[in-house]
Amino acid sequence: MPRIAGVDIPNDKPIWVSLGYIYGVGPTNSRAILKEAGIDPQRRAKELTEEELAKIIGILDKSYPVEGALRRQIQQNIARLRDIGSYRGHRHRRSLPVRGQRTRSNARTRKGPRKTVAGKKGVKELGK
Repeated sequence: MPRIAGVDIPNDKPIWVSLGYIYGVGPTNSRAILKEAGIDPQRRAKELTEEELAKIIGILDKSYPVEGALRRQIQQNIARLRDIGSYRGHRHRRSLPVRGQRTRSNARTRKGPRKTVAGKKGVKELGK
């Protein structure tokens, strides 16, 4: 298995798919990298020579933040939003949806499991 940017990429898939296993590289970036390197996107990862792998690694290092650097950059951006006290920063701090989605129903992924509140529904009156 070839290692690119500290990630083992699968041998038996086309190289444009294999590059997608690197955090920060999707289908569009993958094809752009391969076009710049002059490599056929349909070739399998195991068919690449060492110099072709070196080309891909060079392009990734030069032009794209990937893996640890990208994760760090995203965390710094979120920390900046929190520090300046922006609306988006408050939403991140409270673990609520950041991009304007509704929360009255849905948003369970972001809010976590339901926290049931006792007596929320209106208790029926006794004795009349």
